[in-house]
Amino acid sequence: MFRLHLVFKFFLIATIVLQTIILTSACGPAVVGKRKRPRTGNPLVFKEHVPSSSECSNSASGPAQRKIKKNDPAFRNLVVNYSEDIIFKNDKVNASDRVMNSRLKKLLDNLSIMVMNTFKGVKLRVVKAWDEDNLNASTENLHSEGRAVDITTSDIDRSKYGKLGRLAYEAGFDFVYYESRSYVHCSVKSESVDLRRAGGCFNGNSIVYTPEGEKLMSELSVGDEVLVVTPNGSLGFSKVVLFLDHDSKKSSWYYTIATENNSRITLTSWHLIFTASDEKTSYIDRYAEFAKNIRIGDYIYVLKNLQQNEISLEKVTNITVTKEIGNYAPLTLEGTIVVNNIVASCYAVISDHELSHFSFLPMRVLHNLKEASWHFFQSLNIKFPTKRRQQESKGIHWYADFLYKRTNQYFSKYVFDS
Repeated sequence: MFRLHLVFKFFLIATIVLQTIILTSACGPAVVGKRKRPRTGNPLVFKEHVPSSSECSNSASGPAQRKIKKNDPAFRNLVVNYSEDIIFKNDKVNASDRVMNSRLKKLLDNLSIMVMNTFKGVKLRVVKAWDEDNLNASTENLHSEGRAVDITTSDIDRSKYGKLGRLAYEAGFDFVYYESRSYVHCSVKSESVDLRRAGGCFNGNSIVYTPEGEKLMSELSVGDEVLVVTPNGSLGFSKVVLFLDHDSKKSSWYYTIATENNSRITLTSWHLIFTASDEKTSYIDRYAEFAKNIRIGDYIYVLKNLQQNEISLEKVTNITVTKEIGNYAPLTLEGTIVVNNIVASCYAVISDHELSHFSFLPMRVLHNLKEASWHFFQSLNIKFPTKRRQQESKGIHWYADFLYKRTNQYFSKYVFDS
């Protein structure tokens, strides 16, 4: 058993090193596994905004926080955009249009490339970003936080603004509004200081499916078998290896995503759920998206018939945000789980489901070794410690916490590009 422990320890270290190499190589301009929002090609019409909710709602860019002045310590967290692919209207008079938060900068840089690829010989033009002249405005103003920008094309061709708005939404902006005939307004969510707290969980009232029948998420234990979906789209039962998060008293903001046939799933904003851009996409071609990025009109995978081993796509028709108590994030051997009839990933925070699944390979191997050892000693009628059915520790699992800490320096590129 001592040698087995050394072998596993070596395997764990080797896996972490390999994972670190993969994450390090992912720190270029692109994000590994990140899918941009599907291109619809439909320009925004004047006064249209996406999503349909208000800018400062939780389903868009979130509530205004506080206005940032030049002498405010928070001003140091803003960045200056020196991109040569973007024209800043007031650059010769005032450089404030180049000031913004880092998430806004990343999305602007992405959008500038999309604009040049869409309109030959035309660049992205910024009319206003951080607004030092409107700090005393009484209305909610995300410009004063460095979270909003007003844009046009460099040729100031108003016939292109509708298409520009659509490109901005596809680039990842959380709120896009064709507000004026003279510009398109865009904004983003605020950046998180500690992504481990963002996490990804289901609420305790969510329902999972076991061989014995339905079970509340709050009643689920390590070792239980739950319904999952394999990579090829088949349904089956898989054991719960551990809980990535397990806290019955912690409160979090939850997104409830409802479909046209009234299927509903409730999960935190950074949790991954499988989605598709149209109803003809097979499960093999699905991609994982953060719950906060799901939009009305997207499609998600729903359990249609368990007896016939069948899942189907349903259109999202409603999204609400509520604060609830209880965080539960079970990890299965397959890395997927069916919750309230809807197929979801077990993972969160990292935007790539496959990479997350690979990262937890040591935990699955450890689980299998424990199972094999237990059965081996049982076959020899040797007394062996009783298998533990419930995770003793509460909160974020130590291995998940380690991965979050180890890759925290990469999250600004790996998560906030969503």
